[in-house]
Amino acid sequence: MSNNKLPFYKGVTLIVSLSLVALLISSLPFVKRLSLSPLIIGIIVGMIYGNTLRKKLPDSWVPGILFCSKQILRGAIIFYGFRLTFQHIVAVGPAAIIVDIIMVLSVLLLGYFAGRMLKLDPHITTLTSAGSAICGAAAVLGTEPVLKNQPHKTAIAVSTVVIFGTISMFLYPLMYKMDWLSLNPHQMGIYIGSTVHEVAHVVGAGNALNNPVIAESSVIVKMIRVILLAPFLLILSMLVGRKNRKQGIETAEKSKITIPWFAFGFLIVIGFNSLNLLPVAVVDGINRADNFALTMAMTALGAETNFKKFKQSGIKPFVLAFILFIWLVVVGYFISSLVQF
Repeated sequence: MSNNKLPFYKGVTLIVSLSLVALLISSLPFVKRLSLSPLIIGIIVGMIYGNTLRKKLPDSWVPGILFCSKQILRGAIIFYGFRLTFQHIVAVGPAAIIVDIIMVLSVLLLGYFAGRMLKLDPHITTLTSAGSAICGAAAVLGTEPVLKNQPHKTAIAVSTVVIFGTISMFLYPLMYKMDWLSLNPHQMGIYIGSTVHEVAHVVGAGNALNNPVIAESSVIVKMIRVILLAPFLLILSMLVGRKNRKQGIETAEKSKITIPWFAFGFLIVIGFNSLNLLPVAVVDGINRADNFALTMAMTALGAETNFKKFKQSGIKPFVLAFILFIWLVVVGYFISSLVQF
């Protein structure tokens, strides 16, 4: 190993070590009951480190940390496709797909206009809207390479997803058990899957109702939302490129359209996984490894985030996330109630 590369690998090793700590914490019983995934714990651990011991870190280690927050992130998003198959789409029927598309588009549009009304940073607006509309932290992470924003903006968006996704996980089962919702099990599964933020939160909310129909359909509907991440990233990259050209940005790096090739890889992996060529045990192993890679990316982002940046952003990102949360709960319920079985 070259001595010049040694600091780089030390930076990667640091993130691996912190990610292992996050994995250990996420396995604790009380953390499991909250359905807090290693990804969420990872960014918290990273932020704690980044705002305490970060100043003692040699600058030569930083490239290794950035490698985890960028290159490893892109690879992890690609292999996230092993959680999905196109058979999942067929299983829930066209009505559920339509509900997903309506909710994703409406949240993205509402987020755009609400963000402008709040005069919120455009990157934070897009990241928060993507996380609320599609698949929580994974969507925020997938959007970050397209926007090329500062790490603290990603951390802010992730924090809003964590807060309101966790609230949803407890709120939905409560509303159903209290008979506040006039939904049958299929409709309730669609409601949870099309409106709750994180995959982990969907699993938690669906299983809390002790109904296999709700548990299974909610996860499948959620996974369809995850698939919508790929076309969203492609469209976003074109919009970002067009905006740069309109603003007269002349540098080649900024004026060209940034094609998120990892989005194509994501779709290719889903297609391959749909063929069922790999044993279940192998796919499970890939998903576990991918989950750790995503945890590394989140931890690295946290390590590059300064709490002072949160203060500068103020309360507006959480106001935006709250508006989107209310929209998901209310409008999502109305649309899900229209689905007939």
